[in-house]
Amino acid sequence: QVQLVETGGGSVQIGGSLRLSCRASRYASKGNCVGWFRQAPGKEREGVAALDTGGISTYYADSVKGRFVISQDNAENTVSLQMNSLKPDDTAMYYCAAHFGGCWNPLSPNSYHAWGQGTQVAVSS
Repeated sequence: QVQLVETGGGSVQIGGSLRLSCRASRYASKGNCVGWFRQAPGKEREGVAALDTGGISTYYADSVKGRFVISQDNAENTVSLQMNSLKPDDTAMYYCAAHFGGCWNPLSPNSYHAWGQGTQVAVSS
């Protein structure tokens, strides 16, 4: 059973930046899909970004394209989400998720079998 731990949440003003990290206890030897999701109160969980750790493919929700960047550090089993130009609509609990295998429908929560506990992001004016 893989365990995921998110770090890096916090409070920031509009236009600020935060970097979230997700460290996995282990990955499959090839082709893991790791995604970042968020859920605001009263809203459904939505996919933000994802990547295939075995390749170069990355995926982004339209709402974060050009502002968020997902990246990996294979040596540390870590996938990070750099969030820039933050807006109040980015306020949510952020979760990372992992699936052993390639990325299929990578921004859908149903594509993942392991989840972290989440880290809160708050953007204020």
